[in-house]
Amino acid sequence: MNEEELVRRIQRELADSYDEELELEIEDRDYGANAASTDKEERQLYFRELFRLQAELVKLQDWVVSTGHKVVILFEGRDAAGKGGVIKRITQRLNPRVCRVAALPAPNDRERTQWYFQRYVSHLPAAGEIVLFDRSWYNRAGVERVMGFCSDDQYEEFFRSAPEFERMLVRSGIQLIKYWFSITDDEQHLRFLSRIHDPLKQWKLSPMDLESRRRWEEYTRAKEVMLERTHIAEAPWWVVQAVDKKKARLNCIHHLLSQMPYGEVEHPPISLPERVRHDDYVRREVSEEILVPEIY
Repeated sequence: MNEEELVRRIQRELADSYDEELELEIEDRDYGANAASTDKEERQLYFRELFRLQAELVKLQDWVVSTGHKVVILFEGRDAAGKGGVIKRITQRLNPRVCRVAALPAPNDRERTQWYFQRYVSHLPAAGEIVLFDRSWYNRAGVERVMGFCSDDQYEEFFRSAPEFERMLVRSGIQLIKYWFSITDDEQHLRFLSRIHDPLKQWKLSPMDLESRRRWEEYTRAKEVMLERTHIAEAPWWVVQAVDKKKARLNCIHHLLSQMPYGEVEHPPISLPERVRHDDYVRREVSEEILVPEIY
């Protein structure tokens, strides 16, 4: 890839990241006179499909609440693989009391002495809830293994315990869905460069992320072992091709919807009640001292 092509791809990557804000607006927009017509068509198609799928997610949410279903969805993948992006699109229109995200930090000193799965258990769903794990107990099979944060015995014990732990969750009535977001070496390199040059996303690059670039092949081997040893009938792995972030989001959401036999839940029609008015009520003026200045 020559320098001109690299710059062009970084610019497009930055533009794609800012599309996240455009997705909050339902109305159709003109994306600029200089944009290629094919790019406009692709974006419009993407937005139409995204909003359609998000409407289905709302139906799924209603069905989960109505039936008392319990769902856990794991999102795993390399750094910058797009896990956070798809999680954001899934939760964007949903009730955070029904669908919540669990993104646990590194374990503290006390948690390191606990049963390995213990700190994840408290985040599991009750009836009528969906929990999305932005990374999960599979940290042990990935970053902990590659970076030397666990012993060989702990690593092997994880592979003995994880399938049984997941079977136990399924027997308890929790539906467990596991996604691995797959990107290429070149694509991760590009996304890291984009983060370096984007002041709004530099915080996403930790020293651990940078070290993961150097250890690409070690992460690949760890991923291959993980998929082989924890792909079980009760909770199989699903691999999302994620080099194209927009396609990955749509494909993942579409697949997620296909994993549950949800249907539309009937709701009584909503009507606004008449506001009660009282003749003796006088609204107080707000002191200018506490008003936020109207700069815009």
